[in-house]
Amino acid sequence: RCSSWSLGGGLVQPGGSLKLSCAASGFTLGDYAIAWFRQAPGKEREGVAYTTSSDGAKYYPDSVKGRFTIARDDAKNMMYLQMNNLKPEDTATYYCAAHYSYYQLRTGDINDVNYWGKGTLVTVSS
Repeated sequence: RCSSWSLGGGLVQPGGSLKLSCAASGFTLGDYAIAWFRQAPGKEREGVAYTTSSDGAKYYPDSVKGRFTIARDDAKNMMYLQMNNLKPEDTATYYCAAHYSYYQLRTGDINDVNYWGKGTLVTVSS
């Protein structure tokens, strides 16, 4: 599974920053494309950052582009999400994810994703 540590989540004021961490266990993270998703109350889970397992290509939706950065450290089997200039609308539970196909991770059914982390709550509020 993709074990999501509760490191980095919490309460932050608008304009602040947080860094989420996720540790993969039971599989080699370097073999998988990875992503961060989030789910706000009453809303569907949405992807906010993606990167491949090979060429380092990244994708961010417009809602977070320029503010969020996804990173991976395959030697440590770790993945990260740096979030800057946070807004109240970023409030959600954040999940790390890993899937064998970058294309399917970005466009496929989230129910087919190979590995999910447990989720970390991020609250942006003054």
